[in-house]
Amino acid sequence: MTPAQFTCTVVTQYLPEQSSASEGRYAFAYTITIRNTGPVSAQLVGRHWRITDGHDHTQEVRGLAVVGHQPLLKPGETFEYSSWAQIATPQGRMAGTFFCISEDAHWFETPVGPFDLVQARALH
Repeated sequence: MTPAQFTCTVVTQYLPEQSSASEGRYAFAYTITIRNTGPVSAQLVGRHWRITDGHDHTQEVRGLAVVGHQPLLKPGETFEYSSWAQIATPQGRMAGTFFCISEDAHWFETPVGPFDLVQARALH
């Protein structure tokens, strides 16, 4: 049988109302859409994020669930959630892994490739 598989897309947004350049605090929202692209139902159980600011300072976040949920996705189903991260510079990156298990009890990982956290003004 073909193994279980999830794919992810990410959209980010700078949060000026939760940021303060004078205090070195830049907040970013991110929305993740997870789609079960495999042939069997599977559940997202946990995650590991690496959040790196423009000075290469990295924070790691590990834990069960995403925003309090451990969604069970049938083939073709999606789950979307939003969260946020805070870094000390106007530019940074995030990448991570979701830890998942298929309905037939096979563990698998779903990588989330690096995505940018960028304050729009920081690009100019």
